[in-house]
Amino acid sequence: MTTQDRQSPREAIPGNVVARFFRLIRFSHTIFALPFALAALVVAANGKPSPRLLGLVFLCMLFARTAAMLFNRLIDWQIDQRNPRTASRHLLVSRSFAIAALLVSCAGFIVSAANINRLTFALSPLALAIVFFYSVTKRFTAATHFFLGLALAIAPIGAWIAQTGHVDLAPIILAFGVVCWVAGFDLIYATQDYEFDQRAGLHSLVVSLGIPRALRLAKVLHLITFVALIVFGTTARLGAPYFVSMLVIGGALIYEHRTADDVDLARINRAFFHSNAFVSAVFLAAVVIDRLTSS
Repeated sequence: MTTQDRQSPREAIPGNVVARFFRLIRFSHTIFALPFALAALVVAANGKPSPRLLGLVFLCMLFARTAAMLFNRLIDWQIDQRNPRTASRHLLVSRSFAIAALLVSCAGFIVSAANINRLTFALSPLALAIVFFYSVTKRFTAATHFFLGLALAIAPIGAWIAQTGHVDLAPIILAFGVVCWVAGFDLIYATQDYEFDQRAGLHSLVVSLGIPRALRLAKVLHLITFVALIVFGTTARLGAPYFVSMLVIGGALIYEHRTADDVDLARINRAFFHSNAFVSAVFLAAVVIDRLTSS
């Protein structure tokens, strides 16, 4: 028997434990929500957030997203093993390791929030409850995509509270846009699991509506997103650099939907990651450039 034959299935997966952990939580997808939180912080601080606060908001985002992803993986541990797309996910790290990492992430988020201000500390358990709740919604509602949007949408509101200590209209409008944006691209992403979700009795609008109508709904949601981002820019009194970037963001969303219309899984994955990462990065860059040029 060779050494390779004696390896456990987990040991046979390439990469060290850190690399496998990052794969488990899809660390690269942090780029979706983080730019919106940082952009809200930049606007609230009029382009000049303190390095300390910037670091604490970054830590809150990192810990909260990690905790949310680990909770999702743990609660879906058995389901993921039956889905061909995620069948090897449970082999990346042990369940006990995932539980320990979840506890550390929750503690890290609460401690980071406590070091910002009293309101962020008081709201930190509620924030964790919201991001955790998404993971159970597929068991009882087809609106699960909107709960995922809500989980990401609290990020810009939290960042605004971190800077100002209160909530204003602008971050609420931005959060609404994020809900529609995330729900739209999650509908596209969920087309990959259409047949499995049907067999497993899991709820999604893709299952309820069918793929063609779900993709049409995603287009409507992204149109609403585009309008919400324009209204946010107006409410937050952003200038020309921001509104010019809306043309770029609009083009990226159109590209995403043209790609998704092919219903090719490889192309959907590219559209999902590249287009949405591009949208969030352009949004943050536009806000930063606008605030720096106007201050």
